[in-house]
Amino acid sequence: MIKLNIREAKTHLSRYLAELEHGETILLCKRNVPIAEIRPLPKPRNQPRPLGLAADRGVALSPEFFKPVYKL
Repeated sequence: MIKLNIREAKTHLSRYLAELEHGETILLCKRNVPIAEIRPLPKPRNQPRPLGLAADRGVALSPEFFKPVYKL
């Protein structure tokens, strides 16, 4: 975890964004008092999710879901 003050973050923003891309977490401080934690977003899945994951929770897709949508 990287701890830095706002001024340092503003001065070297691109450097710290690169650190975020590598999975580092940043603790942003104002006068050495933590005010925010910046974490990288999770990486997107490479595979699409299969249909029917919520079937056991009472969610069902009607046959109309699979019909083509026409523009008017």
